[in-house]
Amino acid sequence: MLRRFRDLPIRGKLLAMVLVPLALVLPLLGVILLAWAGLAFDRLLITKVRSDLAVAHGYFERVLGEVGASAMTVAESSALQHALAEPAAALVPLLQRFKAREGLDFVNLRRDDGTLVATDSGLALPGTAAPPLRRPERPVRHGSVEVLAPAELAVLAPALLPRVAVPLVPTRNAAPTERAQEERAMVVLASAPVVTPDGRRLGHVQAGVLLNRNLAFIDHINQIVYPQGSLPFGSQGTATLFLDDVRISTNVRLFGSDPAHRAIGTRVSQTVRDAVLGEGSTWLDRAFVVSDWYVSGYQPLADGAGQRVGMLYVGFLEEPFTWLKYGALAAIGAIFFAVMIGAALLSLRGARAIFRPIEQMAQTMQRVEGGEMAARVGAVGSRDEIGRLAGHLDHLLDTIAEKTRALERWNAELDAKVAERTRELQAAQQQLVRSEKLAAVGQLTASIAHEVNNPIAVIQGNLDLARELLGDDARRVHGELRLVDEQVERMRLIVTQLLQFAKPNEFAGYVDDVDTAPVLEGCLVLVAHLLARTNIVLARRYAATRRPAINRNELQQVIVNLLVNAVHAMPEGGTLTLATRDAGDDAVEIDVIDTGAGLAPEVLAELFTPFVTHKKDGTGLGLWISRGIVERYGGEIRAANRDKSGADGTRGAVFTIVLRCSSTP
Repeated sequence: MLRRFRDLPIRGKLLAMVLVPLALVLPLLGVILLAWAGLAFDRLLITKVRSDLAVAHGYFERVLGEVGASAMTVAESSALQHALAEPAAALVPLLQRFKAREGLDFVNLRRDDGTLVATDSGLALPGTAAPPLRRPERPVRHGSVEVLAPAELAVLAPALLPRVAVPLVPTRNAAPTERAQEERAMVVLASAPVVTPDGRRLGHVQAGVLLNRNLAFIDHINQIVYPQGSLPFGSQGTATLFLDDVRISTNVRLFGSDPAHRAIGTRVSQTVRDAVLGEGSTWLDRAFVVSDWYVSGYQPLADGAGQRVGMLYVGFLEEPFTWLKYGALAAIGAIFFAVMIGAALLSLRGARAIFRPIEQMAQTMQRVEGGEMAARVGAVGSRDEIGRLAGHLDHLLDTIAEKTRALERWNAELDAKVAERTRELQAAQQQLVRSEKLAAVGQLTASIAHEVNNPIAVIQGNLDLARELLGDDARRVHGELRLVDEQVERMRLIVTQLLQFAKPNEFAGYVDDVDTAPVLEGCLVLVAHLLARTNIVLARRYAATRRPAINRNELQQVIVNLLVNAVHAMPEGGTLTLATRDAGDDAVEIDVIDTGAGLAPEVLAELFTPFVTHKKDGTGLGLWISRGIVERYGGEIRAANRDKSGADGTRGAVFTIVLRCSSTP
């Protein structure tokens, strides 16, 4: 078998590996699930009938208690005490009233020795045989189930005799019997002692309810256990009282007869009888009841002496639940079958995605061997190892064809490299020229800076002297003096910057973590006199949260230079926008945006070149110095034109300062 499997083509191997597990594992899982679901459903029905039987038994116990309470009520009534002092004939009407009031079937009075005195149907004749009286040692408010012979019931309640006799109906699966009729009576019987106020016992009151053909009683039990709508799917609930194994009161309908005809006289199956009456156990299972299968609960009933004399039954028709169970199991089976079919189709599709590319590669190799050098596998629709293998095969075939064009490609690549090296050489030459210019400018600025330092020192000294001579009067111009100090310091820093351009290695500034928003606001104060003379609208968009590392005064110098240029670019007015934002991992960007005429391409090309200016009174050093300051702190300045398609329809220029948050000068 294994050898035959090895000889199969890959298509057959894949199909066998896919379909065999599906054909074996899924059906097995389906059978296990169906069996478990059926068992769980049956257990659920048994659990329900167990609770139904507990409800019915609780009501039956309540009836026993009510009969006992009624007997105690009669025995303790003052009316009975008075009637006992009068002629015996007065007892009968009193017992009849008690019977009607308490809802009893019979009430009788006995002497303390058990001799019958009177019943609700009349006075007892001397020597009348009466059923034995079980006298409790102490008063109890609870009755018991008793079975009475016809003669005993005739003494207590002759009017009830027509309800007692129950003809036996031949019943399937019942135990064999030679009896034709059940003549005994099952009653709920309770007794209570009659005691005078001085403690003398005068006798006992005995009260009872007949259970034979007591349809109101059994229907009430059924209504309590199975109220209207409590059972789904058209199932019906039933309740029954058994004397021995004979139904003496039931709402089960007799088969093949009028729906109002009840199955009184039918008998329980022998299996149930042996389990409940024979062994004394509670039956919770399906059982055949008269003509149908019911989910049934049977509980034994014992008399006052503890002998099992009957059964209490509740149950509901099994057939609707059976159909429901089969329907659910069929649905589960259909789902499993659909899943199996779907899985098989998906598996077949997956297997096809494996063996089809392999077959395509085999066919392509055969075509190449036949001389068709342009044959290729092409796209196989997958990106797994097989797809990559097909791609590699096509790549190998393409490599063979590519070799014939290798010299031409190498020629073109060599020409491209020569052109690239030429462009790099030109860029190096431009950088060299720029370096030479910078060196010349550095020498010039160094000499200028040294010459400017002396006047600055004189101004600062005279300013300090003026402050000392003015004394307290200096407070009146404190703001102006402070502004002069700041501008002198600014001049000193400008000179320092010029010296840095001349000899950057001999100068070192100091760095702060600068909050950009206050710096921008301070710069606006310095150019406020320019803004006041124009129709320029100021807009602010401060969004940066980081603090770049830079000298505050140098940053202020750069921004003031850009603001002045922006004001000059809008002589007729416009909008000046200042914006900040966090950029990248450790950078802050500051935008100075105007709505002027913008920057021409030739201006952009030489914008940061020293001594190149397009303003009438410009020196060409502002942007060049600004770029040097920013680059010294690891940043950069970019210049660009605004997009013409902006919302306001204007053009203008955008200068962006990029500052690093972790840079040091």
